[in-house]
Formats: sequence, C-alpha cells, structure tokens
Amino acid sequence: MAVVYFSLGSNLGDRRYYIHRAVEELKSKGLKSTKLSRIIETEPFEAPAQGKFLNAVLKAVSGHSPEELLEIVQDVERKLGRAQKSFRGPRVIDIDILFYDDVKLTSPRLLIPHPRMLERDFVMSPLEEIAPHLCASLKL
Repeated sequence: MAVVYFSLGSNLGDRRYYIHRAVEELKSKGLKSTKLSRIIETEPFEAPAQGKFLNAVLKAVSGHSPEELLEIVQDVERKLGRAQKSFRGPRVIDIDILFYDDVKLTSPRLLIPHPRMLERDFVMSPLEEIAPHLCASLKL
C-alpha cells in the first residue's frame, strides 16, 4: 500500500461540497483517507479572472499504481461535473496527485512529485498542516 497526497480545489458551485464529495468518491474507489487538511480559501493562481478557490490536501493509502490513480482521479473529476480540463480556468473540482510514496515518475501523462507544488501556497499551506515532515524535506 502506498501513501499518496492529493491536492483538491474548487471554485464553482458549492465549493466545500465538491471537495468533500471528491474525498468520498476517492474512498469509494478503494482509497483509504487518513487525513484531510483544513479547507482554505485562495485567490486563483496565474489564471484569468474568476472566483476564489477552496483548497485542501488529502493524505490517503492506496493499492493502486500511479497510473491507475490518475485514471481514478480523472473519473472522479468527470463524475462531479468537470467536463474537460480547462487550462487554469474555473472548475467544480480539480484533483492533483502530489506524492506517491517516494516514487519519482515522469511520463507524458503524469509527473510525480507534482512539479509545481512548491510555487503554490494553496498546496503547500495545507500540505504543511498534515505533513510537516514532507515540507521540511522539500526545503532542504
């Protein structure tokens, strides 16, 4: 079983509902949620004008491979109403895989650890809350 961290964000509709629903959907796909950060409100990051986001980080345990997790994440996003990924546009839910154990993966579809998380306070602040040891190791 792998320890996996996900970033969750929403800036359309009932944002809090979509974050909690995404967690429940991930659980229904076989992930065991072990910790959810507090949900914070943030401004859109390097994006066109749009509403504020609610963001959180989820720690979970999974027996799925990274590639299987990507399929699961995309399925959950579609199920919750995200028709297609719009580059930095508004969305009901956005789920990113931040870490998968100590795996480093570079493929055309997936980069682990997430390559831009260090630039994003909306990821790092909730991550620091639930995994300060990870954040400390990233700052070395």
